[in-house]
Amino acid sequence: MVRAANAVRPRLARAAAAAKPQITRLARTAKPQVARIARATGPQVARITRPKTWQYTAGAATAGLALAAAVVTAAGPWDSSGQRTAERDRAAAWEGAGGTSHGRAAGPGSTPPAPRPAPSAASVLTGLGGSAGSAGSTGSAPDAQALAGVLDPLLTDAALGSRRAAVVVDVATGKRLYGTAAGASLTPASTTKIATGVAALSALGADHRLITRTALEPGTGGLVLVGAGDPTLTAQKNAEGWAGLRTLADRTAAALKKRDVREVALSYDTTLFAGARMHPIGVNDNLAPVSALMADEGRTDDSTSGPAARVPDPAADAAAKFAAFLGDRGIRATAAGPARATGRAKTLAAVSSPPLSDLVERMLTNSDNDIAEALARHTALATGKRADFAGGAAAIGDRLKKLGLPLSGTEFHDGSGLDRSDRLTAGLLTELLVKAGDPALPELRPVLTGLPVAGFTGTLSSRYTDGAAGVVRAKTGTLTGVNSLAGTVVDQDGRLLAFAFLASGTTDPQAAQAALDRAATALAGCGCGEDRSRRPPRHGLPAAAALTYG
Repeated sequence: MVRAANAVRPRLARAAAAAKPQITRLARTAKPQVARIARATGPQVARITRPKTWQYTAGAATAGLALAAAVVTAAGPWDSSGQRTAERDRAAAWEGAGGTSHGRAAGPGSTPPAPRPAPSAASVLTGLGGSAGSAGSTGSAPDAQALAGVLDPLLTDAALGSRRAAVVVDVATGKRLYGTAAGASLTPASTTKIATGVAALSALGADHRLITRTALEPGTGGLVLVGAGDPTLTAQKNAEGWAGLRTLADRTAAALKKRDVREVALSYDTTLFAGARMHPIGVNDNLAPVSALMADEGRTDDSTSGPAARVPDPAADAAAKFAAFLGDRGIRATAAGPARATGRAKTLAAVSSPPLSDLVERMLTNSDNDIAEALARHTALATGKRADFAGGAAAIGDRLKKLGLPLSGTEFHDGSGLDRSDRLTAGLLTELLVKAGDPALPELRPVLTGLPVAGFTGTLSSRYTDGAAGVVRAKTGTLTGVNSLAGTVVDQDGRLLAFAFLASGTTDPQAAQAALDRAATALAGCGCGEDRSRRPPRHGLPAAAALTYG
């Protein structure tokens, strides 16, 4: 561990030096907001923590942003959205074989541009590195009694409904530091996606890719578009990093012309997935009918995330778009219909999805239900189960059981958490996050790096504007009467903490979200380590804009 720490320090130092001008600008910009936050929150927090005083400080923001930017650069590569840009070299190799690169294109023999530090401040990696013996985690874990004194008043807020559960765990040791109704079986909403991500990565591996292809049936002139269950397949132009129907049409047309073929009978194969296509919630803007073949998640607009009207038959829609692309390239394709590619069909061309690590990150950041349901089915296929809703749900549970996770009180019915019959516990959610930080299981790390960043990315981009922006990283969950939040924070002592807050019976979703955000912010600002009385006062934090304890 000492060797690891010594190895990473030069990279951190270089990254911090490179980031210094940006951090100075950020500190100047943040200073007025920090002052406003201190004035607005001081009386409320003082009441909770009496007789101690709490305050936001610009110095804390500066120190936190400096450390976070350094860690992002050292741990990289990351892109500007806060997401990890995975494996440029591997993606470039796939490009030649029909894949696409998730990173920015670079010419042959050129060096990819250096990753830009994400504004999201990847503080989770700071604490995780510290738990492994680097310089990140310098203090002790929070004292349970002190932590209860901070969280109890916040988690009894009436806005959190009739039932609530909460757990906080020290990721470095796996020790539970706080728990109330930890084993209560509650509706998790979209925090279910944390379980889906862990299960998929453990079953398939972080490097797994989904290959959409075209196959020519010998002697018939039939061309089959074979769906790979890739929810990121796109028909849009300039869709950086995601496999495209246009690229597949380019490659297919070129292969057909080499065979002097100018007309084909196009069909499409969706047999990779089985069972009902429609989720139990029915037609809903949050999820397309589940299909092994779709383009842009069946969206009827040019959006890439969030709710949107969907086409009723994503496979037929994708095939029609593909036929049009072939026509633009000089290949006439007859009207497409469903069919299964035979074992004699010869693959003409293919495109690859980004690696599974990227899909998991995108699923978590944007709470992407289409990706979640696809990954549940791929987990089923990898474990010998039927690729339908029931098979995907069973496969998720089985993979978590093999990882030794506590499944008492859990029920899976889908991969997205849209099914109100799903049940999870706060204890399981925190154990999933701890497992994702296990140094022995690096393939699970995208579950941590994909969590939305408060105030910056995904479903948390508009939250924490007056709180711990850049500090909290958490998966959100919202259904009618249900609000949940599960993720990580790095506290003032540099400890990476995993937390899960579940609330059911809520009547005001905005008030419930605000109550959960206050609890997560207080956790990030907790200087509650057992040795706090022996430490000199601190003027900087390991994460941006965190609360200081004095």
